[in-house]
Amino acid sequence: MSNNNIQLTSTISEDNKLTLALHNIEIPTPGADEVVIRIEAAPLNPSDLGVMFGAADMSTATQSGTEQSPTIVADVPAQAMPSLAKRVGKAIPVGNEGAGTVIAAGSSEAAQALMGKTVAVIGGGTYRQYLSANVQSCLELKEGTTAKEGASSFVNPLTALAMVETMRAEGHKAIIHAAAASNLGQMLNRICIADGIDLINIVRKPEQETLLRNMGAKYVVNSSSESFIADLTAAIIETGATIAFDPIGGGQLTSDILNCMEVAAAKDMKEHSVYGSDTFKQVYIYGALDRGPITLNRNFGFAWGVNGFLLFNALGKLGTNTVVAMRKRIADEITTTFASNYTHEVSLTQALQLQSLEAYSKQATGEKYLITPQQ
Repeated sequence: MSNNNIQLTSTISEDNKLTLALHNIEIPTPGADEVVIRIEAAPLNPSDLGVMFGAADMSTATQSGTEQSPTIVADVPAQAMPSLAKRVGKAIPVGNEGAGTVIAAGSSEAAQALMGKTVAVIGGGTYRQYLSANVQSCLELKEGTTAKEGASSFVNPLTALAMVETMRAEGHKAIIHAAAASNLGQMLNRICIADGIDLINIVRKPEQETLLRNMGAKYVVNSSSESFIADLTAAIIETGATIAFDPIGGGQLTSDILNCMEVAAAKDMKEHSVYGSDTFKQVYIYGALDRGPITLNRNFGFAWGVNGFLLFNALGKLGTNTVVAMRKRIADEITTTFASNYTHEVSLTQALQLQSLEAYSKQATGEKYLITPQQ
């Protein structure tokens, strides 16, 4: 084992600058309930980019430093600085999840049981070569599962499962999902097919429609189509979907979804009501692909909710037993239901090259980056 342990950090300084850099740190010694993982694969998720860029204007980014240790500097708009006050001057380790081999283990039975195993891990700072983590943050992967296959075992799989469990817990019977051709969207599609749940997939491009239909999706509607509103309404009438999950956020898609739900619900009303139908309609916003304002054109009565959906809050509401069952299902099905497809692999050094950064910061559907810290 080398003595190197390079980690990627994000720092915002008082002079409105974001700095992304690589640092050499010591390889940690595990506590009793901890293991040290040689991180071999870690995905670049939108939530990672939020920590990485911290509201900086990445169009101002410049690269300096050496070829082996590049540094990225970008401007942070002055109006964004108050919301970032708590992280000013702190080098924040980046990376929410990853996977690799346990190379050292603490004295507890649970830690020792993971020695030499391939595990997935969640909890922050995974864009580094060696990470110390509590055993509770680890998911032992089935024998034969590679670190690359298990790298995205938490954020997307747990989010997709949490959507289904939230639907069940809140008494809905079918789901609408926007930007549905993403890795997460494909997972949700496979879960719903396996569990017999109707899922309406909203996409923007014909090739995304084809992709999902080839996977067995029954309901796929294209938001770029002139018939989108009619198509979405027809799918809602057929499925009875009253809950939606939207990673886009800005614009009027949330409003369109609620309006289509209301039109579908109103079909069963015997008499007109100025307050609209009494069918409760829920849209959860779990991303910010569009950072603009959310526009609500209120033609959908009063029985509705628009809320934020954050994975860890959702898991807290679902309870321990449900989460344990979710984690077991992920480990069992990580190469099938929860498989992730990566279009690009980059080392820690390559992740801080302007060309790579410009590509992965676009968060384009169908483009998924994997960081391989050992390269």
